[in-house]
Amino acid sequence: MLDLKGKKALVTGIANNKSIAWGIAQQLHAAGAEIGVTYLPDDRGRAEEKVQKLTAPLEPTLFLPCNVQDDAQMDELFGAVKEKWGKVDILIHCLAFAGRDELTGDFTNTTRGGYGRALDISAYSLVHLARGAKPLMTDGGAIVAMTYLGGVRVVPNYNVMGVAKAALEMEVRYLAAELGPDNIRVNAISAGPIRTLASSAIGGILDMIHHVEEIAPLRRTVTQTEVGNTAAFLCSDLSSGITGQVTYVDSGYNIMGM
Repeated sequence: MLDLKGKKALVTGIANNKSIAWGIAQQLHAAGAEIGVTYLPDDRGRAEEKVQKLTAPLEPTLFLPCNVQDDAQMDELFGAVKEKWGKVDILIHCLAFAGRDELTGDFTNTTRGGYGRALDISAYSLVHLARGAKPLMTDGGAIVAMTYLGGVRVVPNYNVMGVAKAALEMEVRYLAAELGPDNIRVNAISAGPIRTLASSAIGGILDMIHHVEEIAPLRRTVTQTEVGNTAAFLCSDLSSGITGQVTYVDSGYNIMGM
């Protein structure tokens, strides 16, 4: 039986009720984990208010800002986690960003700035978060990141985000090798296309979803809840022998050749 009672889970990347991170947080909570939530702060405080209202039913015992491009804020995040919880058992990485101009048209039009920003937010952030979580995972732990098929195959308009996801998947392997002796497991979930705030920036996202519905063995795409269930499994003792892996939750689309 999947049981996360007594586990403390820090979830990043919740923006609204369509977020994959929201689906994961709900399933971790349902399995008994104590939830901590981060949000991307803005000048008007609207993001904080929205995420706080959304996640209130989960009764998070930590609710903190997390801009992964702000080193000082990242230090404050893990300082607060240490002070409040003393440790962390689960870290969920659901962070990715690229400008709209980088997510449509020709890949050769990717700018230096757009490339660097996408890799910084979408890939390097996992390294940064893992570095902060490592000393707090005193009883071992589980880190789960979100990726997509566009990191291993060419997907129209995914462009620089595909490069970022390829980097993220390699980071999962390096982190798994480094952290394994401390009984910290690191895995990724490659989810099928889902309509989220982040995916809405990808040119032709609806066509992508409809294509999966036509081609995938299950003849549908997946839900946030299904991804959340897999994340909960990967964070539980039921997956104690799994690390460094990318698990596909995409209705089987990745196995198809045509």
